[in-house]
Amino acid sequence: MKNNIYSKLLDMKEKQHSLFCLIDPDKNNVTENLELAKIYEQNGADVILIGGSIMVESRYEETIRIIKKNIEIPVIIFPGLFNFVTGYADAILLLNMLSSRNPQVLIEEQVRCAPQLYNTGLESIPTGYILIESGNLSSVQYMSHSLPIPHKKNDIALIHALAGQYMGMKMIYLEAGSGAKHSVPNEMIKCVSSKIDIPLIVGGGIRTPESAKEKAESGADFIVIGTVLEELDNYNLVKEISEAVHSVKRK
Repeated sequence: MKNNIYSKLLDMKEKQHSLFCLIDPDKNNVTENLELAKIYEQNGADVILIGGSIMVESRYEETIRIIKKNIEIPVIIFPGLFNFVTGYADAILLLNMLSSRNPQVLIEEQVRCAPQLYNTGLESIPTGYILIESGNLSSVQYMSHSLPIPHKKNDIALIHALAGQYMGMKMIYLEAGSGAKHSVPNEMIKCVSSKIDIPLIVGGGIRTPESAKEKAESGADFIVIGTVLEELDNYNLVKEISEAVHSVKRK
């Protein structure tokens, strides 16, 4: 099975901390989503993530197709609880929600999409997905019927991340959720990143360049932003955040 995108992510990890920008296809039409992707790429984003917890509109696959055709940086699927496999993307984060005890997000969704992964040849990147308490009820928490790990329980986050690594996950994703009041604590990031050997993604509640830089300094290899740009309608913020993330030297 090909692993071109994962190899690129490993190369990115060695060179610098990187910025992933998330696009939810339901929030805009296809043309607007394309313009958004171009803005992200032009202002320093390293990867475009596409996905969301709920898909009401039927523009998901077309959004990925048109974005992939018009930008150079990787386009990776960030799947929700439904069938999000399409061969137009470069890869998919095959999420296993390690913090949940709901079999739907531990194995059922992965089994459902396995035939399409096989038939499309889409590169799959097994990712241990860990929800962290954020101060409000997130869409992914509600839709997955999953309890998040308490905000201050660094040790619980760590053992879940280690379990994911030992089970063969290629990355760990600490997620506070879309529109989170509180981002993943810096101390939790330090605790997890100091003990795992695979790339660490951190997202949710990151609204400023200063916060993004702190996450990178704490050990996050890849920083994910999305909601803050929708809320503020200030796409110049992408450049400020990307510069802040890229300024952090690898240790």
